[in-house]
Amino acid sequence: MTRRWLVTGCSTGLGRALATAAAAAGDRVVATARRPEVLEELVRAHPGRIVAVPLDVRDAGQCEQAVATAVKRFGGVDVLVNNAGNGVFGTVEEVGDHELRDQLETLVVGPWRLARLVLPLMRAQGGGLVLNVSSLAGRTAFPGLAAYVTGKHALEGMTRALAVETAPFGIRVVALAASGYATHYGSSVSDAVGRSPAYRATTDPMREQLREMAALPDIGRPEDFAREVLRLADAPGPLPVRIPIGPGSFEHLSAAAHAAHAELATGRDLLAERGPSGG
Repeated sequence: MTRRWLVTGCSTGLGRALATAAAAAGDRVVATARRPEVLEELVRAHPGRIVAVPLDVRDAGQCEQAVATAVKRFGGVDVLVNNAGNGVFGTVEEVGDHELRDQLETLVVGPWRLARLVLPLMRAQGGGLVLNVSSLAGRTAFPGLAAYVTGKHALEGMTRALAVETAPFGIRVVALAASGYATHYGSSVSDAVGRSPAYRATTDPMREQLREMAALPDIGRPEDFAREVLRLADAPGPLPVRIPIGPGSFEHLSAAAHAAHAELATGRDLLAERGPSGG
C-alpha cells in the first residue's frame, strides 16, 4: 500500500535521505524545510511523489498549512516524522531564556503541535505511525548540550504519553534513539550568547567532537537511517516505544540503562542506611 508521509527537516541529512527513500519506494511525501527552494531538486527527481512545503515548526500557522497540504494533495497522513532540529551549545548557566525557548519550541512544541494536528486524521482512518527522531541525548547527558538534552528528554516523555493514549486507535508511536550520523548538525550548532570561560575545560572537548562528528570513519550514513525507518514502517503490529537506531546506539542505551539501575540502587541504599527516623 502506498503510504503518505509528512517529514520535517528535509533540507539536508536524515530528513532529506528519508524523503528520497520513501519516494523511491513508491510512497508520497510532503517534505518540509524552512527554505523550500532547497528541495526543488528532490521534487524534480520524484514528480508527483514529493511536495515541498515551507515549514518552521515553531510557526503554528505553517504547521497547520503543512498538514492541510498533505490532506489536499494526498488525502491524509499515514506517517508523521518529527525530524526537524537545531542546537545551541552551552551549559545550564550559559543558555539564556530566549535560547532555551527556541530550542524547546523546535524539539518539543513543534512535534507536539504536528502530532495534535495529524491525530484526528489518523484516528479517522483507523491508524497511523508517528516517528519522533530523538537521540542518545534523550537518555544521557552531554556537557555543553544542556538545552538539547532537555529537549530530547522531553520529546521522549511526550512520545511515551502519546503511545499510551493512541494505542486504542491503532496509532503507533516511536522515539528513534539515533546515534551519530554524517549530517550538518555538529557544524550547525550555535554557541550560547552567555558562554563563560569557567566551563571551557568541561565543554570544549564536546564542542570539538561535534565539529568533527560528520567525518568520523564509523559514523552512520543518512541513507542507512532512511532504510531502517522504511523497515520499521513496513513492520506489522505493535512497535517498541523507543528503538535504537544507528551505529552503537543499542550498546550506548544498554550502558545507560545499567548505569540508571545502579544509580537507583545507590539512592535506595543511601536512604536505607539512615533508617526510617533519619537517625
